[in-house]
Amino acid sequence: MKKTSMNQLFKGVFAAVIAVMLIGFTTSCSNDDDDNVNGAGKSHKIVFKAIASSGSDIDVAVYGIDGNPTTASSLSGSTWSSPEVTSEPGAYNANVAVNAVGPDASATLKVQIWVDGELKKEGTSSGQYLSASASYTF
Repeated sequence: MKKTSMNQLFKGVFAAVIAVMLIGFTTSCSNDDDDNVNGAGKSHKIVFKAIASSGSDIDVAVYGIDGNPTTASSLSGSTWSSPEVTSEPGAYNANVAVNAVGPDASATLKVQIWVDGELKKEGTSSGQYLSASASYTF
């Protein structure tokens, strides 16, 4: 497959992951009752991380709390970490999606969501063209 076609496929897969994350968030919030949400009324300190196998290159990361995504593009290297983000009291969830390219089909990518200093959720991907995501509900 040509590099241009693979890049287009890679971008398409990433767009689909983000769309699923946003659809999942809006669906999960359609019947919000803050009295029944774990962590309602509390703020949290969140860090999003990505770790790829040696020789891999992380390209782009999309992360955020509730429906407020931030995109970090033109990344490079095999590790990435977001700045610490503080959620608003009553926030519902945190999401992250990361794309990377590995040196070969045995490459791996792991994304993590750290909340208040504790690892809460991980997502993984394997192959040469990597796309991993994770979502955590407070």
